Amino acid sequence: KNKKKKNFCRDVLLEYPQYTRPPEYRGMAVPEVLLSGDHGRIAKWRREQSIRRTMALRPDLVSRAVLSREDEELIASLKKK
Repeated sequence: KNKKKKNFCRDVLLEYPQYTRPPEYRGMAVPEVLLSGDHGRIAKWRREQSIRRTMALRPDLVSRAVLSREDEELIASLKKK
C-alpha cells in the first residue's frame, strides 16, 4: 500500500492518449507505433505523449515529476519549439 502511494505521488504527469479498436475510426488512426507490438517503442511513445500532454495542459506539474535525462532532453526540445 505504501509503495502505491509513493508511486502515485511521484508520477504526477498526465496520462498518455488511449486508443481502442478498430485501428481507424471516423478518419482518426491509431499511431503505428501502438500497432507495432514493440513494447519498448510503445513505452517510449507513451512516456513522450504523457510529457507532451502535461506540458500543454498542466505545465506546473512538470517541475514536480521525476524525470530521466531523456525526459529532460525532450522537454528542452519542446520548449524550443
